[in-house]
Amino acid sequence: MSGKLEAFYGLPEEVKFCKWCVMSNQRPASTIEFKHTKDSKKTTLHFDEEGVCDACRNAVVKESTNWEKREAELLKLLDKYRKNDGSYDCLVPGSGGKDSAYQSHILKYKYGMNPLTVTWPPILYTDYGYKNFKNWLDVGGFDNISFNRNGKVMKLLTKLSIENLLHPFQTFILGQKNIAPKIAAKYGIPLIFYGENEAEYGNPIAENATSLRDKSYYSYTNLKELYLGGVSIAELNEKYKIPLSDLMSFLPADSKELEDSKIEVHYLGYYLKWTPQEVYYFAVENTGFQARPFRTQGTYSKYNSIDDKIDDLHYYTTYIKFGLGRATYDASQEIRNKHITKEEGLALVKRFDGEFPDRYFNEIMDYLEIKPDHFHELCDKFRSPHLWTKDNGVWKLRHTVNKDGTED
Repeated sequence: MSGKLEAFYGLPEEVKFCKWCVMSNQRPASTIEFKHTKDSKKTTLHFDEEGVCDACRNAVVKESTNWEKREAELLKLLDKYRKNDGSYDCLVPGSGGKDSAYQSHILKYKYGMNPLTVTWPPILYTDYGYKNFKNWLDVGGFDNISFNRNGKVMKLLTKLSIENLLHPFQTFILGQKNIAPKIAAKYGIPLIFYGENEAEYGNPIAENATSLRDKSYYSYTNLKELYLGGVSIAELNEKYKIPLSDLMSFLPADSKELEDSKIEVHYLGYYLKWTPQEVYYFAVENTGFQARPFRTQGTYSKYNSIDDKIDDLHYYTTYIKFGLGRATYDASQEIRNKHITKEEGLALVKRFDGEFPDRYFNEIMDYLEIKPDHFHELCDKFRSPHLWTKDNGVWKLRHTVNKDGTED
């Protein structure tokens, strides 16, 4: 084919797949952003000269890591901040999924810390997701702050995120990311612990500790530069009549507040070898976590990201925008952990990637007041020309990891 095809989102024009897993170079290195349009520039997963992605290389590093030494570093860190007066000495954000259940339980019952857990609730809880949240607190035994934000504004911002960005989770992810430093600063808690080190997925944050002044965390000094749902704060104020006071819970903490707090962010997965399947079994045994009662649409698993009804739709939109569905993400991770072979991963991707999540679809559209046909029209609008083409009236990927795309 002559001529270059336009690549949206700053994605690489040439589609490449990792030689070891099933991930492509179209995967954004981060899903956290305040402005995200089809013209925005994004950093994608890096491949080395041998065609292997950073996430796979990190998996090799994990195997040669001295985990006893890493745990000793963790013990030293915890001893530095441990409090003996009954006050909270660390904060664990989460919803009671397997990861937050594991990290909070380990910190409290193995290492003697006193964590406060904090939750930015899902947009639309699943029944089993809410039960896991309750079990986390009642079976696991944790104090929790669940921040119930303005539902009217959350609904509007989610709708705008879909219409402007085809990103159902943008506002949720931002709120989830920002609530932890806000609560930690308010309660004078010196440590925030997340679970997996982001290097697990090839993201460029691989250090053991992150200052809240790091680019991974947001503080605002100029509201004119911030967007929610693809809309500027000024437009949200003027066009949608949302006062700044109703947006504050979605925005980052004040930079001066963070500067004064001296809070540190750490990834428990840097100090302890993190294997998702083992984390799942641990959460089942210790906090009453239960997998989904059925297979998640778009993939083959039952226990990853199951607390929000919109979660499945979010992964479907990553398939539309980046050509990468949920099965690709799950299979790549399990290949790296040697739980499945690449051949098995290829078969799973072929079978499940791009499956439309219709189980909660109509309920979500009713809640957001979006017509289903309009959502499908948006999907077509956000398909990048370098990834998609129509073949006899049917959208097909030009390139796939199984080499059965229209141009493979």
